[in-house]
Amino acid sequence: MPSELRRAGVLGTGSYTPSRVLTNFDLEKMVDTSDEWIRTRTGIVERRIADADTATSDLALPAAQAALEQAALDVSDLDLIMVATVTPDTIFPCTAAILQQRLGANAAAFDILVGCTGFVYGLAVAREMIASGAYDHILVIGAETLSKIANWEDRRTCVLFGDAAGAAVVGPVPEGRGILSYSLGNDGTNADALKLPAGGSRLPATQETVANRLHYLAMNGPEVFKFAVRVMVDSSEEVVRRAGVTMNDVDLVVPHQANLRIIDAAAKRLNIPYERFLQNLDRYGNTSAASIPLALDQAVREGRVSSGDLILLSSFGAGMSWGSLILRW
Repeated sequence: MPSELRRAGVLGTGSYTPSRVLTNFDLEKMVDTSDEWIRTRTGIVERRIADADTATSDLALPAAQAALEQAALDVSDLDLIMVATVTPDTIFPCTAAILQQRLGANAAAFDILVGCTGFVYGLAVAREMIASGAYDHILVIGAETLSKIANWEDRRTCVLFGDAAGAAVVGPVPEGRGILSYSLGNDGTNADALKLPAGGSRLPATQETVANRLHYLAMNGPEVFKFAVRVMVDSSEEVVRRAGVTMNDVDLVVPHQANLRIIDAAAKRLNIPYERFLQNLDRYGNTSAASIPLALDQAVREGRVSSGDLILLSSFGAGMSWGSLILRW
């Protein structure tokens, strides 16, 4: 073990989305909704949908390969693989184990099940493991096929979600760079606001649970909205303070892409110019744990991130969980 803690940062990013595009106009033909209603209430215009034969690991694999390529690392360099997802290929083996085999890696592997906050949780865990010297290179992935658990008869929720994967390779970086601070939390008192009711040990699959459509995502939108704005603002302020910087120093904010109104409200309360917020919600919808790594990879590949930039990531999700993290690129 090293005598001093090492700095850990993102060495490479990657992402992948299915080719099928589902627009708001397509949804008008499926449920009682309209393009105008979806746009004005969520900011979403279209989303990507995986086909029937595509599982979460199928999206995670090309995202992981792209991240390794950008980091100029071989799969043999990986020590650990973490996959954040609420739509695993199977409950067990975990999707990270399936991905490990498909990559041909010789690495430990486990999944993270905290909903949309999972990727930020994964980065925080990776930071500590690398700082301690336990591992050198960790692959953190957020990947979802939410279309598989969307209730396509529920117009309140089915319009919100899409499928995608995003990945980051985390490893040692020079002093002054990398992940400077993070804040993770959870408030289980309102956990029922966002859940998949059946399929676990509380409500195992039966003819009744299937008939009652309890194997689809259920959400209390107003409760999630109120929670989201508060925890994104509070945790963002906390990580900035811990890092010894100010909101004015932040060059780019990559928020969880759930709802444009949530992003707007957070931007106003944080007093950060809106042009510093990355937003791709209109093209992909809410992709849960894939949301932030998908947007981060977009920013990197479009040249919106430069060496030395301060980047703030902030998310909320099931549990109800939250997580913010600030890093210097």
